[in-house]
Amino acid sequence: MGATEIVLPPLLELLNNSLVLHQICPYIPISGLLNLAATSRSFHSFIFGIPNVFRYLDLSTTKGGAVDFAPIDPGGEVWRSERMDEAVTEEDFFAGPSRGIFSTLRRRGVLQDVQTLILDGLSVPSEVVREIICDPSFNVRILSIKGVKNLNERRLKQVLKDICRPDRPKGTPKLKGLYFFGPERRKTGDSPLFSQPAVVPSLSSQGVTTSVGAQLGTQWNQRSQHALSCVVGPGADPWYRPSGVLSFADHVAEWADVFSVCRGIIAFDGILCRGPRHDTLSSKGDLKGGAEKLLARAGLMAPASATVVLGPGGCQACHSAPEGLAIPGEVPTDYLPLLEPPPRHTSSLQVARKVSCDISPSGTLPLLARCKACLVDRWCEGCNKFWCEGCYQTSETSTYTQMQKVEAIENSEGPGLRMGIKVHLGLCIEDCLVGEMYNGAGSGGMWG
Repeated sequence: MGATEIVLPPLLELLNNSLVLHQICPYIPISGLLNLAATSRSFHSFIFGIPNVFRYLDLSTTKGGAVDFAPIDPGGEVWRSERMDEAVTEEDFFAGPSRGIFSTLRRRGVLQDVQTLILDGLSVPSEVVREIICDPSFNVRILSIKGVKNLNERRLKQVLKDICRPDRPKGTPKLKGLYFFGPERRKTGDSPLFSQPAVVPSLSSQGVTTSVGAQLGTQWNQRSQHALSCVVGPGADPWYRPSGVLSFADHVAEWADVFSVCRGIIAFDGILCRGPRHDTLSSKGDLKGGAEKLLARAGLMAPASATVVLGPGGCQACHSAPEGLAIPGEVPTDYLPLLEPPPRHTSSLQVARKVSCDISPSGTLPLLARCKACLVDRWCEGCNKFWCEGCYQTSETSTYTQMQKVEAIENSEGPGLRMGIKVHLGLCIEDCLVGEMYNGAGSGGMWG
Protein backbone atom coordinates (compact mmCIF):
# COMPACT_ATOMS: atom_id res chain seq x y z
CA MET A 1 0.00 0.00 0.00
CA GLY A 2 1.19 3.49 -0.84
CA ALA A 3 -0.08 5.17 2.28
CA THR A 4 1.62 4.58 5.59
CA GLU A 5 -0.53 2.46 7.87
CA ILE A 6 -1.25 4.06 11.23
CA VAL A 7 -1.14 1.61 14.13
CA LEU A 8 -3.39 2.69 17.01
CA PRO A 9 -2.03 2.14 20.52
CA PRO A 10 -3.68 -0.67 22.47
CA LEU A 11 -6.35 0.17 24.99
CA LEU A 12 -4.10 -0.61 27.91
CA GLU A 13 -1.46 1.80 26.66
CA LEU A 14 -4.11 4.46 26.20
CA LEU A 15 -5.43 4.01 29.74
CA ASN A 16 -1.89 4.26 31.10
CA ASN A 17 -2.15 7.95 30.32
CA SER A 18 -3.18 9.37 33.71
CA LEU A 19 -5.08 12.28 32.14
CA VAL A 20 -7.20 9.95 29.99
CA LEU A 21 -7.78 7.57 32.89
CA HIS A 22 -8.83 10.40 35.21
CA GLN A 23 -11.36 11.71 32.70
CA ILE A 24 -13.08 8.52 31.58
CA CYS A 25 -13.12 6.26 34.67
CA PRO A 26 -15.95 8.12 36.50
CA TYR A 27 -18.21 7.50 33.49
CA ILE A 28 -17.61 3.73 33.34
CA PRO A 29 -20.07 1.71 35.48
CA ILE A 30 -18.59 -0.70 37.98
CA SER A 31 -19.81 -3.65 35.89
CA GLY A 32 -17.79 -2.34 32.94
CA LEU A 33 -14.67 -1.98 35.07
CA LEU A 34 -15.02 -5.52 36.44
CA ASN A 35 -15.65 -6.95 32.96
CA LEU A 36 -12.59 -5.14 31.66
CA ALA A 37 -10.50 -6.50 34.53
CA ALA A 38 -11.64 -10.04 33.68
CA THR A 39 -10.32 -9.92 30.10
CA SER A 40 -6.66 -10.50 30.95
CA ARG A 41 -4.15 -10.47 33.77
CA SER A 42 -2.69 -7.21 32.51
CA PHE A 43 -6.04 -5.44 32.69
CA HIS A 44 -6.77 -7.06 36.06
CA SER A 45 -3.51 -5.78 37.53
CA PHE A 46 -4.09 -2.36 36.00
CA ILE A 47 -7.72 -1.92 37.17
CA PHE A 48 -7.10 -3.07 40.73
CA GLY A 49 -3.64 -1.53 41.03
CA ILE A 50 -4.46 2.16 40.46
CA PRO A 51 -6.40 3.94 43.26
CA ASN A 52 -8.03 6.55 40.99
CA VAL A 53 -10.00 3.91 39.07
CA PHE A 54 -12.52 3.46 41.88
CA ARG A 55 -12.35 6.97 43.37
CA TYR A 56 -15.86 7.78 42.03
CA LEU A 57 -18.25 4.83 42.39
CA ASP A 58 -21.88 4.93 41.29
CA LEU A 59 -23.80 1.90 42.55
CA SER A 60 -27.28 3.31 41.88
CA THR A 61 -27.73 1.15 38.78
CA THR A 62 -26.42 -2.02 40.44
CA LYS A 63 -29.22 -4.59 40.56
CA GLY A 64 -27.60 -6.45 43.43
CA GLY A 65 -28.02 -3.44 45.73
CA ALA A 66 -31.82 -3.37 45.59
CA VAL A 67 -34.30 -5.19 47.82
CA ASP A 68 -37.71 -5.78 46.28
CA PHE A 69 -39.34 -7.05 49.46
CA ALA A 70 -41.78 -4.85 51.32
CA PRO A 71 -41.15 -4.21 55.04
CA ILE A 72 -41.56 -7.25 57.23
CA ASP A 73 -45.18 -8.28 57.57
CA PRO A 74 -46.70 -8.63 61.06
CA GLY A 75 -47.24 -12.36 60.62
CA GLY A 76 -43.66 -13.00 59.61
CA GLU A 77 -44.62 -15.01 56.52
CA VAL A 78 -41.83 -13.57 54.39
CA TRP A 79 -39.27 -14.34 57.03
CA ARG A 80 -40.47 -17.90 57.53
CA SER A 81 -40.49 -18.56 53.80
CA GLU A 82 -36.92 -17.35 53.58
CA ARG A 83 -35.93 -19.71 56.43
CA MET A 84 -33.84 -16.99 58.01
CA ASP A 85 -32.18 -16.90 61.41
CA GLU A 86 -34.57 -15.58 64.03
CA ALA A 87 -31.75 -13.37 65.39
CA VAL A 88 -31.53 -11.34 62.17
CA THR A 89 -33.17 -7.95 62.55
CA GLU A 90 -35.18 -6.18 59.87
CA GLU A 91 -32.44 -3.59 59.38
CA ASP A 92 -29.80 -6.33 58.97
CA PHE A 93 -31.99 -7.99 56.36
CA PHE A 94 -32.38 -4.84 54.25
CA ALA A 95 -28.70 -3.95 54.71
CA GLY A 96 -27.61 -7.30 53.28
CA PRO A 97 -27.27 -6.35 49.59
CA SER A 98 -25.22 -3.19 50.16
CA ARG A 99 -23.04 -4.88 52.75
CA GLY A 100 -22.44 -7.71 50.30
CA ILE A 101 -21.20 -5.25 47.65
CA PHE A 102 -18.95 -3.52 50.17
CA SER A 103 -17.57 -6.87 51.32
CA THR A 104 -16.63 -7.78 47.76
CA LEU A 105 -14.92 -4.42 47.19
CA ARG A 106 -13.11 -4.73 50.53
CA ARG A 107 -11.92 -8.23 49.65
CA ARG A 108 -10.55 -6.97 46.32
CA GLY A 109 -8.74 -4.13 48.05
CA VAL A 110 -10.50 -1.20 46.38
CA LEU A 111 -13.04 -0.10 49.00
CA GLN A 112 -10.54 2.22 50.66
CA ASP A 113 -10.04 4.03 47.32
CA VAL A 114 -13.69 5.12 47.01
CA GLN A 115 -14.08 8.81 47.90
CA THR A 116 -17.37 9.66 46.14
CA LEU A 117 -20.10 7.04 46.60
CA ILE A 118 -23.53 7.15 44.91
CA LEU A 119 -26.20 4.88 46.44
CA ASP A 120 -29.35 6.57 45.11
CA GLY A 121 -32.45 4.37 45.09
CA LEU A 122 -30.81 1.37 46.77
CA SER A 123 -31.67 -0.31 50.05
CA VAL A 124 -29.58 1.66 52.55
CA PRO A 125 -30.68 1.47 56.20
CA SER A 126 -29.32 4.07 58.61
CA GLU A 127 -26.91 1.53 60.10
CA VAL A 128 -25.20 1.19 56.73
CA VAL A 129 -24.76 4.97 56.58
CA ARG A 130 -23.21 4.86 60.04
CA GLU A 131 -20.80 2.15 58.90
CA ILE A 132 -19.80 4.16 55.81
CA ILE A 133 -19.03 7.18 57.98
CA CYS A 134 -17.40 5.46 60.98
CA ASP A 135 -15.83 2.22 59.66
CA PRO A 136 -12.05 2.71 59.15
CA SER A 137 -12.18 0.65 55.93
CA PHE A 138 -14.19 3.45 54.25
CA ASN A 139 -12.69 6.74 53.07
CA VAL A 140 -15.86 8.26 51.59
CA ARG A 141 -15.84 12.07 51.49
CA ILE A 142 -19.02 12.66 49.45
CA LEU A 143 -22.03 10.36 49.83
CA SER A 144 -25.31 10.49 47.91
CA ILE A 145 -28.34 8.63 49.32
CA LYS A 146 -31.19 10.33 47.47
CA GLY A 147 -34.34 8.24 47.27
CA VAL A 148 -32.88 5.28 49.18
CA LYS A 149 -35.17 2.58 50.53
CA ASN A 150 -35.66 1.18 54.03
CA LEU A 151 -33.98 4.15 55.73
CA ASN A 152 -35.02 5.12 59.25
CA GLU A 153 -34.69 8.90 58.92
CA ARG A 154 -35.02 9.62 62.62
CA ARG A 155 -32.20 7.21 63.38
CA LEU A 156 -30.08 8.74 60.60
CA LYS A 157 -30.49 12.18 62.18
CA GLN A 158 -29.32 10.81 65.51
CA VAL A 159 -26.33 9.13 63.86
CA LEU A 160 -25.25 12.40 62.22
CA LYS A 161 -25.67 14.37 65.44
CA ASP A 162 -23.63 11.81 67.36
CA ILE A 163 -20.87 11.79 64.74
CA CYS A 164 -20.61 15.60 64.87
CA ARG A 165 -20.70 15.94 68.65
CA PRO A 166 -18.13 18.34 70.18
CA ASP A 167 -16.15 15.55 71.90
CA ARG A 168 -15.82 13.42 68.75
CA PRO A 169 -12.41 11.84 68.02
CA LYS A 170 -9.92 14.10 66.30
CA GLY A 171 -9.95 13.84 62.50
CA THR A 172 -13.50 12.51 62.32
CA PRO A 173 -15.74 12.22 60.46
CA LYS A 174 -14.10 11.57 57.10
CA LEU A 175 -17.40 12.30 55.38
CA LYS A 176 -17.59 15.94 54.30
CA GLY A 177 -20.70 16.10 52.08
CA LEU A 178 -24.08 14.35 52.05
CA TYR A 179 -26.67 14.49 49.23
CA PHE A 180 -30.05 13.44 50.59
CA PHE A 181 -32.95 15.68 49.53
CA GLY A 182 -35.05 15.57 46.40
CA PRO A 183 -35.79 12.73 43.96
CA GLU A 184 -33.12 10.23 43.04
CA ARG A 185 -30.99 11.35 40.16
CA ARG A 186 -31.03 8.36 37.81
CA LYS A 187 -34.83 8.30 37.39
CA THR A 188 -35.46 11.99 36.96
CA GLY A 189 -32.50 13.24 34.95
CA ASP A 190 -32.46 16.97 35.55
CA SER A 191 -34.70 16.70 38.57
CA PRO A 192 -37.12 19.54 39.31
CA LEU A 193 -35.61 20.68 42.59
CA PHE A 194 -38.06 23.54 42.78
CA SER A 195 -41.81 23.52 42.43
CA GLN A 196 -43.03 24.72 39.06
CA PRO A 197 -45.84 27.27 38.57
CA ALA A 198 -49.22 25.57 38.40
CA VAL A 199 -51.27 25.53 35.22
CA VAL A 200 -53.63 28.50 35.03
CA PRO A 201 -57.09 27.20 36.06
CA SER A 202 -60.36 27.84 34.32
CA LEU A 203 -62.32 31.07 34.70
CA SER A 204 -64.72 29.39 37.08
CA SER A 205 -61.99 28.69 39.64
CA GLN A 206 -62.31 30.64 42.86
CA GLY A 207 -59.73 32.22 45.15
CA VAL A 208 -57.19 35.02 45.04
CA THR A 209 -54.32 33.15 43.46
CA THR A 210 -56.36 31.24 40.89
CA SER A 211 -58.44 34.02 39.34
CA VAL A 212 -57.67 35.55 35.97
CA GLY A 213 -56.96 38.91 37.61
CA ALA A 214 -54.23 37.45 39.81
CA GLN A 215 -52.75 35.68 36.82
CA LEU A 216 -52.56 39.04 35.00
CA GLY A 217 -49.94 40.34 37.41
CA THR A 218 -48.18 36.99 37.49
CA GLN A 219 -47.87 36.93 33.71
CA TRP A 220 -46.26 40.36 33.73
CA ASN A 221 -43.83 39.20 36.36
CA GLN A 222 -43.05 36.03 34.46
CA ARG A 223 -41.66 38.30 31.76
CA SER A 224 -39.30 39.97 34.22
CA GLN A 225 -38.29 36.59 35.65
CA HIS A 226 -37.66 35.34 32.14
CA ALA A 227 -35.45 38.36 31.50
CA LEU A 228 -33.57 37.70 34.75
CA SER A 229 -33.15 34.05 33.79
CA CYS A 230 -31.66 35.15 30.48
CA VAL A 231 -29.16 37.31 32.37
CA VAL A 232 -28.34 34.59 34.87
CA GLY A 233 -28.06 32.04 32.09
CA PRO A 234 -29.92 28.83 31.31
CA GLY A 235 -27.14 26.73 32.81
CA ALA A 236 -27.30 28.31 36.26
CA ASP A 237 -28.22 26.01 39.13
CA PRO A 238 -31.77 26.49 40.50
CA TRP A 239 -30.28 27.63 43.83
CA TYR A 240 -28.99 30.71 42.00
CA ARG A 241 -32.20 31.59 40.14
CA PRO A 242 -35.43 33.11 41.47
CA SER A 243 -36.84 29.59 41.70
CA GLY A 244 -39.29 29.99 44.59
CA VAL A 245 -40.28 27.17 46.94
CA LEU A 246 -38.26 23.98 47.08
CA SER A 247 -40.18 20.95 45.85
CA PHE A 248 -38.94 19.12 48.96
CA ALA A 249 -39.47 22.08 51.32
CA ASP A 250 -41.47 20.08 53.88
CA HIS A 251 -38.75 17.44 54.00
CA VAL A 252 -35.76 19.74 54.34
CA ALA A 253 -37.60 21.86 56.93
CA GLU A 254 -37.39 18.93 59.37
CA TRP A 255 -33.58 18.92 59.24
CA ALA A 256 -32.75 22.34 60.68
CA ASP A 257 -31.47 20.84 63.95
CA VAL A 258 -29.13 18.50 62.05
CA PHE A 259 -27.85 21.34 59.84
CA SER A 260 -27.13 23.34 62.97
CA VAL A 261 -25.24 20.55 64.74
CA CYS A 262 -23.25 19.53 61.63
CA ARG A 263 -22.47 23.09 60.53
CA GLY A 264 -18.87 23.35 59.37
CA ILE A 265 -18.37 19.58 59.67
CA ILE A 266 -20.69 17.91 57.13
CA ALA A 267 -22.20 19.84 54.21
CA PHE A 268 -25.65 19.03 52.78
CA ASP A 269 -27.67 19.82 49.66
CA GLY A 270 -29.70 22.07 51.95
CA ILE A 271 -28.82 25.09 54.11
CA LEU A 272 -30.01 27.05 57.12
CA CYS A 273 -31.96 30.28 56.78
CA ARG A 274 -29.77 33.29 57.60
CA GLY A 275 -32.60 35.76 58.09
CA PRO A 276 -32.04 38.40 60.81
CA ARG A 277 -34.78 36.92 63.02
CA HIS A 278 -32.76 33.73 63.65
CA ASP A 279 -30.30 33.22 66.49
CA THR A 280 -27.35 32.29 64.29
CA LEU A 281 -24.80 32.97 67.06
CA SER A 282 -26.20 30.47 69.53
CA SER A 283 -24.28 27.30 70.36
CA LYS A 284 -24.80 24.26 68.22
CA GLY A 285 -27.19 21.58 69.27
CA ASP A 286 -30.83 20.99 70.03
CA LEU A 287 -32.80 23.67 71.83
CA LYS A 288 -33.90 22.14 75.12
CA GLY A 289 -35.93 23.29 78.06
CA GLY A 290 -36.88 26.96 77.93
CA ALA A 291 -34.36 27.90 75.21
CA GLU A 292 -37.07 28.45 72.60
CA LYS A 293 -39.05 30.65 75.01
CA LEU A 294 -35.95 32.75 75.71
CA LEU A 295 -35.38 33.22 72.00
CA ALA A 296 -39.01 34.24 71.55
CA ARG A 297 -38.71 36.83 74.31
CA ALA A 298 -35.67 38.27 72.55
CA GLY A 299 -37.63 38.44 69.30
CA LEU A 300 -35.54 35.65 67.75
CA MET A 301 -36.44 32.31 66.24
CA ALA A 302 -34.74 28.93 66.45
CA PRO A 303 -32.64 27.79 63.45
CA ALA A 304 -34.73 26.87 60.40
CA SER A 305 -33.98 25.42 56.98
CA ALA A 306 -34.08 27.66 53.92
CA THR A 307 -37.00 26.55 51.76
CA VAL A 308 -37.60 29.54 49.45
CA VAL A 309 -35.01 30.69 46.90
CA LEU A 310 -35.39 34.40 46.17
CA GLY A 311 -32.80 34.73 43.40
CA PRO A 312 -29.61 36.77 42.95
CA GLY A 313 -31.52 40.06 42.67
CA GLY A 314 -32.28 40.23 46.40
CA CYS A 315 -34.68 42.83 47.73
CA GLN A 316 -36.79 44.72 45.19
CA ALA A 317 -35.70 48.06 46.71
CA CYS A 318 -32.03 47.67 47.72
CA HIS A 319 -31.13 44.52 45.74
CA SER A 320 -29.54 43.02 48.84
CA ALA A 321 -30.64 41.71 52.27
CA PRO A 322 -29.75 42.41 55.93
CA GLU A 323 -27.88 39.10 56.15
CA GLY A 324 -26.10 39.83 52.87
CA LEU A 325 -26.12 37.83 49.66
CA ALA A 326 -24.13 34.59 49.84
CA ILE A 327 -21.42 34.95 47.20
CA PRO A 328 -19.13 31.91 46.76
CA GLY A 329 -15.60 32.78 47.82
CA GLU A 330 -16.72 35.71 49.98
CA VAL A 331 -18.85 33.98 52.64
CA PRO A 332 -18.32 30.97 54.94
CA THR A 333 -18.72 27.75 53.01
CA ASP A 334 -21.58 26.51 55.20
CA TYR A 335 -23.74 29.31 53.73
CA LEU A 336 -23.73 27.44 50.40
CA PRO A 337 -25.47 24.14 49.52
CA LEU A 338 -24.01 21.22 47.62
CA LEU A 339 -25.09 21.47 43.99
CA GLU A 340 -26.28 18.77 41.62
CA PRO A 341 -24.76 16.55 40.40
CA PRO A 342 -21.93 15.41 42.69
CA PRO A 343 -18.56 16.10 41.04
CA ARG A 344 -17.14 13.14 39.16
CA HIS A 345 -13.47 14.08 38.88
CA THR A 346 -12.82 15.26 42.43
CA SER A 347 -14.21 14.84 45.92
CA SER A 348 -13.68 18.47 46.87
CA LEU A 349 -16.54 20.35 48.54
CA GLN A 350 -15.33 23.53 46.88
CA VAL A 351 -16.10 21.98 43.50
CA ALA A 352 -19.37 20.47 44.77
CA ARG A 353 -20.53 23.98 45.72
CA LYS A 354 -19.24 25.69 42.57
CA VAL A 355 -21.81 27.30 40.30
CA SER A 356 -21.76 25.69 36.86
CA CYS A 357 -22.65 28.92 35.04
CA ASP A 358 -19.84 31.49 35.23
CA ILE A 359 -21.56 34.55 33.83
CA SER A 360 -20.76 37.30 36.34
CA PRO A 361 -17.49 39.28 36.15
CA SER A 362 -16.16 37.48 39.22
CA GLY A 363 -17.23 34.07 37.90
CA THR A 364 -19.75 33.61 40.72
CA LEU A 365 -23.42 34.30 41.46
CA PRO A 366 -25.03 35.50 44.71
CA LEU A 367 -27.46 33.26 46.56
CA LEU A 368 -30.38 34.31 48.74
CA ALA A 369 -32.68 31.76 50.37
CA ARG A 370 -34.88 31.95 53.45
CA CYS A 371 -37.46 30.05 55.44
CA LYS A 372 -41.12 30.99 55.05
CA ALA A 373 -41.31 32.41 58.58
CA CYS A 374 -38.81 35.11 57.58
CA LEU A 375 -40.90 36.02 54.52
CA VAL A 376 -44.34 36.58 56.08
CA ASP A 377 -45.97 39.68 54.50
CA ARG A 378 -42.80 40.54 52.58
CA TRP A 379 -42.67 37.89 49.83
CA CYS A 380 -45.07 37.40 46.91
CA GLU A 381 -45.95 33.79 46.26
CA GLY A 382 -47.08 34.64 42.74
CA CYS A 383 -44.01 36.37 41.32
CA ASN A 384 -41.31 35.73 43.96
CA LYS A 385 -40.71 39.43 44.70
CA PHE A 386 -39.20 40.17 48.11
CA TRP A 387 -38.76 43.26 50.31
CA CYS A 388 -36.17 43.09 53.10
CA GLU A 389 -36.52 44.30 56.69
CA GLY A 390 -34.46 47.42 56.03
CA CYS A 391 -36.68 48.62 53.19
CA TYR A 392 -40.12 47.51 54.39
CA GLN A 393 -41.32 47.43 57.99
CA THR A 394 -44.29 45.07 58.29
CA SER A 395 -44.64 45.95 61.98
CA GLU A 396 -46.14 49.31 61.01
CA THR A 397 -49.17 47.58 59.49
CA SER A 398 -49.34 44.54 61.75
CA THR A 399 -51.90 46.19 64.04
CA TYR A 400 -54.39 46.63 61.19
CA THR A 401 -57.09 44.04 60.65
CA GLN A 402 -57.47 42.31 57.30
CA MET A 403 -60.51 44.47 56.51
CA GLN A 404 -58.59 47.67 57.29
CA LYS A 405 -55.80 46.56 54.98
CA VAL A 406 -58.29 45.79 52.22
CA GLU A 407 -59.90 49.22 52.57
CA ALA A 408 -56.51 50.92 52.51
CA ILE A 409 -55.46 48.99 49.42
CA GLU A 410 -58.68 49.89 47.60
CA ASN A 411 -58.15 53.57 48.45
CA SER A 412 -54.73 53.63 46.83
CA GLU A 413 -54.65 57.43 46.71
CA GLY A 414 -54.97 57.77 50.47
CA PRO A 415 -54.24 55.41 53.37
CA GLY A 416 -52.97 52.72 51.01
CA LEU A 417 -50.00 54.81 49.96
CA ARG A 418 -49.40 56.10 53.47
CA MET A 419 -49.41 52.59 54.86
CA GLY A 420 -47.07 51.42 52.14
CA ILE A 421 -48.38 47.85 52.09
CA LYS A 422 -46.30 45.69 49.76
CA VAL A 423 -47.80 42.22 50.24
CA HIS A 424 -51.32 41.17 51.15
CA LEU A 425 -52.66 37.61 51.36
CA GLY A 426 -49.37 36.34 49.97
CA LEU A 427 -49.51 38.49 46.80
CA CYS A 428 -47.71 41.71 45.96
CA ILE A 429 -49.91 44.80 45.71
CA GLU A 430 -48.11 46.22 42.67
CA ASP A 431 -48.73 43.40 40.21
CA CYS A 432 -50.37 40.20 41.36
CA LEU A 433 -53.09 41.50 43.69
CA VAL A 434 -54.14 44.53 41.67
CA GLY A 435 -55.37 42.29 38.87
CA GLU A 436 -57.58 40.43 41.32
CA MET A 437 -59.06 43.70 42.55
CA TYR A 438 -60.01 44.84 39.05
CA ASN A 439 -61.30 41.40 38.15
CA GLY A 440 -63.48 41.08 41.25
CA ALA A 441 -64.87 44.59 41.62
CA GLY A 442 -68.62 44.68 41.01
CA SER A 443 -68.80 41.13 39.68
CA GLY A 444 -69.16 39.03 42.77
CA GLY A 445 -65.40 38.71 43.21
CA MET A 446 -63.38 39.26 46.32
CA TRP A 447 -63.97 43.01 46.30
CA GLY A 448 -67.35 42.95 44.54
